Amino acid sequence: MNDIPGIHHVTAIASEPQANIYFYAGILGLRLVKLTVNFDDPGTYHLYYGDGQGHPGTILTFFPWPGAPRGRIGTGQATVTAFAVPDESLGYWRARLREHQIEYKEGSSVLGEPTLAFSDPDGLQLELVSVPDANPDRAWEHGTVPVESGIRGFHHVTLCEEGYERTARLLTETMGFRLIHSQGNQFRYSVSAPGTGTMVDLVCMPAGRAGRVAVGTVHHVAWRTPTDEQQLQWRATLSERQYNVTPVIDRKYFHSIYFREPGGVLFEIATDPPGFAIDEPANELGSHLVLPEWLEPSRTELERVLPKVKLPGGMPV
Repeated sequence: MNDIPGIHHVTAIASEPQANIYFYAGILGLRLVKLTVNFDDPGTYHLYYGDGQGHPGTILTFFPWPGAPRGRIGTGQATVTAFAVPDESLGYWRARLREHQIEYKEGSSVLGEPTLAFSDPDGLQLELVSVPDANPDRAWEHGTVPVESGIRGFHHVTLCEEGYERTARLLTETMGFRLIHSQGNQFRYSVSAPGTGTMVDLVCMPAGRAGRVAVGTVHHVAWRTPTDEQQLQWRATLSERQYNVTPVIDRKYFHSIYFREPGGVLFEIATDPPGFAIDEPANELGSHLVLPEWLEPSRTELERVLPKVKLPGGMPV
């Protein structure tokens, strides 16, 4: 069984879908690669953002819950979602965030990489990390941000844990990560393949408050696996090691298994294929509401229930 290649996607909870679309597609310049519904709760949108093709490792997704309460960021959660941006592009991003009156904080990662930290309108914590090896093939060339400064997929995610040791053992002894740096209570792990989107930071906060999943928090972190066969191997391995892992679930654009890591964060292992062009042409991704076959008979009712939104091209849905 091969090691995990890196992050597949991150899913979070939003409030208003229109504000979410404006922020991520409008301000951050990501592509809305799929406008669909939560298959487990079809009265809720499921918004997928990423690069031009929706490659694994670039996808940030949201369940918008209008009117729902704010969550609490704390232990047992993925607390920061970090994106890679090209070296020397943070000057552009400082100006862009100021232009849109978004407060940010300058800093550096555990490896000394320059960062900008800020939050989305619902309080979800984000970072931009300046790196020399940001993949130029992972930018959305027709977005609102110049391609030379555009987001290039994930850099890493940060997990906040009351105690990190058992999570660290899962990462290193089961999932193929290795410790590459530590600083105080922060530990960075990476998979064997180099590059962005392959790292996770563990922050040990024994006195921290437990997080509560609701608006402005991460719902789960998904890790990549290349094939269905390898996913079944992962399921068998996790079950043997006493993790309560779900059966394989068909999410149409990928297949998924879920389990909770020892610190409480919900993990998913998702297949790279079949991808987002399975039900609409690549040049039309995110341009209209797409439903799975079993929900097509309910389209009229769902379109009545779902909030009206305007898409990045200006077309209402």
